[in-house]
Formats: sequence, structure tokens, C-alpha cells
Amino acid sequence: MLNPPKLRAGDRVAVLSPAFAAPAVSEVLHEQAMRRLTDLTGLIPIEYPTTRLLDASAEARAADVNAAFADPSIRAILATIGGDDQITVVPHLDAALALADPKPFVGYSDNTNILNWLWQLGVAGFYGGSTQVHLGAGPAVDDEHLLSLRAALLEGGTREITEPGESEDFGQRWESPDALTRFGDRTPTEPWAWAGPADAVTGRTWGGCFEVLNQLALADRMPSNDDLAGGILLLEASERLTSAEVVAEQLRAYGERGLLASVAGVLVARPPVSSFDVSPTAAERVELRAAQRDAVIEQVGAYNPDAVICVGPPFGHTRPQWIVPYGREMTLDGAAQRVTARY
Repeated sequence: MLNPPKLRAGDRVAVLSPAFAAPAVSEVLHEQAMRRLTDLTGLIPIEYPTTRLLDASAEARAADVNAAFADPSIRAILATIGGDDQITVVPHLDAALALADPKPFVGYSDNTNILNWLWQLGVAGFYGGSTQVHLGAGPAVDDEHLLSLRAALLEGGTREITEPGESEDFGQRWESPDALTRFGDRTPTEPWAWAGPADAVTGRTWGGCFEVLNQLALADRMPSNDDLAGGILLLEASERLTSAEVVAEQLRAYGERGLLASVAGVLVARPPVSSFDVSPTAAERVELRAAQRDAVIEQVGAYNPDAVICVGPPFGHTRPQWIVPYGREMTLDGAAQRVTARY
């Protein structure tokens, strides 16, 4: 894996919308994110033609990604948010540009598409981060998010992924002034669940959002099992509130494909189980998360009893969110019940 170099304060970073152009929905939220990015990292955000443009074509969004890779003054690329059609953008990306000047790409959810494309080119990235959600929204940037953003872009090093102790499934509506100053409804978290042997396994990470990985499989864009051998599989469910039954079905298919038997460990993020439109009780939310946890442990264990499994770390669609390495090494220590990542 090529590990793109770290940045320094004053470097320029591209802020792009290769999926959904979230800044168009709330420009004030986006502009708060840009101010916070510079204030907290010293980096200078640079926007492109489709950053705030709703319904831009796949070709136009890809052109912005290609332009960011082609510009030697741009040292990293940050996605404003995910979406649902980035799979149509990837065929228009220029691999030669990404390989000529590898840069950290930071994004999650639908950005699994670009991260997977880079991974298969041999370029490592970072899973997590949405300028609209994690930098712009709320009264401040969460400590865990800022620590991992700085590690990803500026500092490197090894970090332990820790539990913030509270979590929200969704924040304030972007159209509301409250989105600038208030978090969503945060509740205490449950302990992470560990399964498999009490061993420590280290491997390079690959994976992403369940819904997007399903698209990649159908489009025949997933890595081979041999390429994933000994790795750490990262999985997380989206705001679509993926059920335990769907998670089990998808993991069963991974098992039949031979993917689960190839990896050394599986890390699954705390899933969102509520939304603006779906409001389970507190007890029901605990049950929904427990059902998904049990589905993961059962299916992975059936196909790879030697895999170290951890369910619960917040690197997906809940907040606070850790940004985690994608293509770099991560260690799951089943004995000490610790997760560490190399940035």
C-alpha cells in the first residue's frame, strides 16, 4: 500500500461532493465546517464546481476528483458527505492521476466506492469524516473526531480507538438554526462485544458500508479473497437502519464467497437504529443493536471461528465518530479488548 504523505498547516485540501452535494442544502452549515477545518487543523479548504451543486452528473463529479488529484498544490481530499450513486462516478476516475500523486482521501458511507477504488490501486485512505456532519454541525467538533482527523492528515502515529460513552443516531435538521449550535439526542452507549479467540491480530483494513459493499459485489468491484487474506474487515450500517436479518444475509453471502474465511478480524461499528421518522423506545434501540451484534457474531463465527470479532466502536453513521485507516494496519486484541490503528 502507498501511504500518502502527511500534511502541514497551510496546505490546501480539496473539499468535494463526489456523492450528494450536502452543502447545497445548508450553506451556513458548510461554511461553519470550513471555518472549523482551518481553525482546528490549519488546512485551507478549496472547493470545486460540484461541491455545492445538486444533481451534478457523475462525469462532472468525477472531473472534480480528477482535478484534485492532478493539482500538486492539493494535498488531501475530503468528502462533504456520502450519498447513494457514487458507484456511477468511479468509472470516470483517472487511475494514472491518483497513482502519480497519491493523496489521503477521507470519507465514509457512499465514499466506500472511491476508497475501494483507491485500495485496489494500492493507495491507502481513511474511512470516516463528513465535513457537513462532523465538522459543521453542532456546537463543536467531537474530541474523538478531531483527534483522528489530525492523526489521519497531519500527525500519523498509532492511536487506540476508544469509546466516547455517548452516541447520537442523527443530529438536528440542517435547515434549522439549531443545527449550528446543538447536537442530536445523545444517550449512553453499551459496552463493545468481543468474540472469537483471545488473540491479537493485525492486518490492513478494507470494507465499508453494508449497503455500498452490496453494490460493489453486484458490480463485480470487490477485491479477491487472496487480496484480503489476513486483513481486518470493517463493516458499518447506514442511516437506512439496516436490520439484523439483512446483516445476517449479507455476512452469510460473504461467507459463501470465502471472504470471511480470508480475514483475521472483523470490526463492526455501532449501528444507527433510529431516525427523524423512526423512533423506537430506549429499550427497543438496545434490542435492535443487540440483534445486529448477535447476527454478526453468529455468521462470522460460523465461517471463521479463528477470526477476532469486535462489535460496537463508533466509526460509522453514529456520532461521535472515529475516522479509521483504510488500507493501513489495525490491531484487534481480543485478550486486552483493545483496538489500535496506525495512521
